[in-house]
Amino acid sequence: MAKIEDKALRPLTVVSLGQKDILFVSDAHLGSGADSRERERELCLLLAEKVRPGMAVVLLGDMVDFWFSYRYTVPRGFSRLIGKLSELCDSGVEIHYFTGNHDMWMFSYLTEECGLTLHTDEAVLEAAGKRFLVGHGDAQGSPDRMFKLWRRMFRSHFNQRLFALLPPALTFPIAHRWSDHNKRRHLCQGPARYLGAEREGIVRYCQARLQVEHYDYCVFGHRHTPVATAIAPGSTYVNLGDWLYRRNYALFSAESGLLTLHDRHEECGRKD
Repeated sequence: MAKIEDKALRPLTVVSLGQKDILFVSDAHLGSGADSRERERELCLLLAEKVRPGMAVVLLGDMVDFWFSYRYTVPRGFSRLIGKLSELCDSGVEIHYFTGNHDMWMFSYLTEECGLTLHTDEAVLEAAGKRFLVGHGDAQGSPDRMFKLWRRMFRSHFNQRLFALLPPALTFPIAHRWSDHNKRRHLCQGPARYLGAEREGIVRYCQARLQVEHYDYCVFGHRHTPVATAIAPGSTYVNLGDWLYRRNYALFSAESGLLTLHDRHEECGRKD
């Protein structure tokens, strides 16, 4: 890994993936909703069907609805996914996990237990001659000042140490109730939709970075809005949508150099 230097924006980690095909998924929010176990099984089935040794998997945040890495306590509800990620790592699959706003407190558990690489900020991936700007997108995707304030508070190491003093029996129910309340509020506002480059914070961030250097693809989650659209000459913005409602994912082919967005429901003939 290396660092890129620019004066306009902070430097990002650069990760070389060689000639690997890549599977991208984001926003499964496992642990939330009555269908969480079904979503987890479907996600593990996707990984089993689409991923083979020598590939890379990039998880772009909020794969679980809440996580806090206590020293001696492991959150329940994700055993199938953790087992599958461990199996893939053991088989030679390179996995990169970018934390989102729901799983920012994952810390080192999955790196130590599964062997994947954890990222807390955006990064640049290089594969088969293509450059990808990737991340969850919560730092750029919401204009809500209160959301940004909460995000800074949650990322404070001091607040994290205070939170660790509270028992899991207290913290997890509070976190899930708060998350479920926010989901109901967003559902009342209607399905998320692409607002256009001028009104999408993630797109504006990508365009700012494109002023410094070129990316073939800018791939993010968080917005729960599947879209693939050109935002600069030779550069495509891809939002993965989500695995929570739509079962979206994306595949990059090293042979063709193309990144394609997929809908698992359509592939399986489901209309819901």
